[in-house]
Amino acid sequence: MTTTVTVLRRFAAMAAAALLGVAAAPATAHATPEPKAPKEFVALSDVDPTIIQEMRYFTEHDFVGEPIDGYRKPMCVLTRPAAKALHKAQLELRKQGYSLKVYDCYRPQRAVDHFVRWAKDLDDQRMKAEFYPRVDKTRLFADGYIAEKSGHSRGSTVDLTVVKLPAGPTRAYVPGEPLTACYGPETERFPDNSVDMGTGFDCFDTLAHTDDPRIKGVQRANRDLLRNALSGQGFVNLPEEWWHYTYKPEPFPDTYFDFPVSRRSLAGR
Repeated sequence: MTTTVTVLRRFAAMAAAALLGVAAAPATAHATPEPKAPKEFVALSDVDPTIIQEMRYFTEHDFVGEPIDGYRKPMCVLTRPAAKALHKAQLELRKQGYSLKVYDCYRPQRAVDHFVRWAKDLDDQRMKAEFYPRVDKTRLFADGYIAEKSGHSRGSTVDLTVVKLPAGPTRAYVPGEPLTACYGPETERFPDNSVDMGTGFDCFDTLAHTDDPRIKGVQRANRDLLRNALSGQGFVNLPEEWWHYTYKPEPFPDTYFDFPVSRRSLAGR
């Protein structure tokens, strides 16, 4: 009898201690819910599945050399008017045997912040040989290559090129592989299945200026092909980047969004 009572008392003490421990433990912090996209945003593939997507910032093949914050999926997200305008441009290009290919679309503010942190880290120059071989990294802000805000975050800006159909594959980038200058001859640049635009995408160089006079012949014709297809649908080019276009009028001209690039951001609205 005595032994039984002792065991029961010990069990009761242990149970009480466990309950006190639970009561004393701090409440689990609730994670802040991710922001969602407004209803005006869509996945480009839902509007036009024929437009090729090569979302560079989801990969390690970009000027930072690593996937960029906020890109949860390799997908293009845009405001609906911009996506519809791209669809119209695509219809015209396909009649001529070409397709659009997007490199980047909506870009969350957290991705822009990632660019800014990278630009301030002057020791990190692992991708210099390809993307900015003739630009000192200390000049990236002053020369306008990096900024604390991007029109991409407003949802109607897109980076893109033109691909001759049928589209061949673009080989995968291998991290750590030897890099070649983005402004070199097409046969020496990192291979891309796009037509020759005179430089690679995201080339921090004046040769990437849309109307640089050194761009002639086929390269000039290819840049004009892209510009003519897009300008006819309301897109305006950024003169410093042949790949950069913004649909006008923008639905959100003064708002910089930060929802992640993912299907989940577009769901449940």
